[in-house]
Amino acid sequence: MEDARQNVASFINAQTEQVLFTSGATESINSALNSAILAFPGRRHIVTSEVEHSAVISYCDHLERSMGYDVTRLRVDSNGELPPERLEAALRPDTALVSLIWANNETGVIWPVSDFAEVCHAHDVPLHVDGVQAVGKISVDFEECGADYLSLSGHKLGGAKGSGALLVRQPESYIPLIRGGKQERGLRGGTENVPLYVALGEAAKLCRSRAPGAWDQITKIRDTFEEKIAHQIPGAKVHGKTTIRLPNTISLYLPGIDSDAAVTYLDQKGICVSSGSACMESAITPSHVIYAMSRSHDISSETLRISLGLESTKEELDHLASELVTLAAIYS
Repeated sequence: MEDARQNVASFINAQTEQVLFTSGATESINSALNSAILAFPGRRHIVTSEVEHSAVISYCDHLERSMGYDVTRLRVDSNGELPPERLEAALRPDTALVSLIWANNETGVIWPVSDFAEVCHAHDVPLHVDGVQAVGKISVDFEECGADYLSLSGHKLGGAKGSGALLVRQPESYIPLIRGGKQERGLRGGTENVPLYVALGEAAKLCRSRAPGAWDQITKIRDTFEEKIAHQIPGAKVHGKTTIRLPNTISLYLPGIDSDAAVTYLDQKGICVSSGSACMESAITPSHVIYAMSRSHDISSETLRISLGLESTKEELDHLASELVTLAAIYS
């Protein structure tokens, strides 16, 4: 386990004592928010955004409805961007925590975390960053980014589901969510899931050993796919296309085509896509991320999320493009 902890720490430039193993990103996120609010019991204000992962959304809703906290949910623009000055304007003397996503899990839009950290620290407010989608796909340096907490998930790196980690800048001041024995230096009680943590460490080691630019080829085939769709399907749009995005995530608006119907159609063709975040897939409402960007029920219910991996090929995306063109013809 200590070798695994060192591997994770080395991968994202952290100290080993700053790495706390968890059951996954949801626990990491809940743990970070819990520690922050307990550290500042007199502060009753939380700042987050409208496009966060369900773990942040649910915890903030709980704080607001059940514990009387005031939660500010920052709006994003039509590209999914959040200017640091908008964050600064929302901070108050009683702000206990800011929690923001690094790279969006539906659109892939990347936010300027270091700028957010600079704003937060100027106002003596801790920052939690949801780094689940970012870690392993872009350069993540915990020391340099300035975040006080950073959550990550094992299976997003190639590890096993049910594993994750929370990076804590000042572990000596961390307040545990799960109390019990002296596991994880007393910061998380309960018997350690050693095999899963070892797998997480090995995944981090493998990610660290990848050649620079490992995702460049995926970016190229993604861009080619998007250009093809733009030319062949009138009105199709990629959300966040003009911003800095992850190489592997496409949020595609197909006007007039219900996203759930498209998911079903493509599944019959052996192609797996989604209509939003996997953690929100059982919801009957459209994507909250796309709605926040577009303020349109139609656009948010006619958008697909397409995720690629390092093994994805041009031929696979050509197949997807062909099926989408056929689907668009059916709806035209």
